[in-house]
Amino acid sequence: MIISTKIINRTFLKQQSICSLLNFKNLAVLLLIIPGLLGTAFGHTIDSVEEYRLEIGWMNEPVVSGETNGIELFVSPLEPSLELKEQKFKDGIPGLERSLKMQLLYKEEKITLSLSPDHNIPGKYYAFVNPTISGFYQANILGNIRETPVSLSMHPPKVDERSYIEFPEPSDITLNQLIDGHTTLVGEINDLKESVTKLEQSNQQMNIGYIGIGIGVIGIIIASIALSKTKRK
Repeated sequence: MIISTKIINRTFLKQQSICSLLNFKNLAVLLLIIPGLLGTAFGHTIDSVEEYRLEIGWMNEPVVSGETNGIELFVSPLEPSLELKEQKFKDGIPGLERSLKMQLLYKEEKITLSLSPDHNIPGKYYAFVNPTISGFYQANILGNIRETPVSLSMHPPKVDERSYIEFPEPSDITLNQLIDGHTTLVGEINDLKESVTKLEQSNQQMNIGYIGIGIGVIGIIIASIALSKTKRK
């Protein structure tokens, strides 16, 4: 009985060790995965202007080129006792769609976007846009928050290439369509050239026929004149 008890205890301890190891591994995996999930879900940029907190991010993520999207803008007061990274969107400031605007830049190109308020969440605004090219964009927030002038450059997350989510690849289909269309167009042009050539040849033959008839008529006239002179003699 003593031996059986020892065996049972050893088996129980071994199972506990295995479970603890598995739990530790699972916890480690979760700790690695969770930050990535949070980064994807909350890919927003936060900054401040004097006593105000500003946050921007894409409405639909992941954001891809060629799809209508929008940049969300959150404006709220800063809490004096907290660091910027600890600040949360709270008590949003409404009515800024008239005093603020967003200027979106991509390399040398830029566009000014008006802000649309979220009617359910005060202090939240949208700037709708269709990013046609993948890459990094810069959003300049310009205007005034109440009595505070604002000129702030912020950077939303990168825009991915549209092909990242496309299936099947449209480029091959488009290329085949272009080839087929080009072949058809070339054939139609060749038919048109052939028709024009035939028409030119037909016109040339008609002109030659008219010349022959004219010469014949002149010959008849000359012959008639000669015949009349002969009769007079």
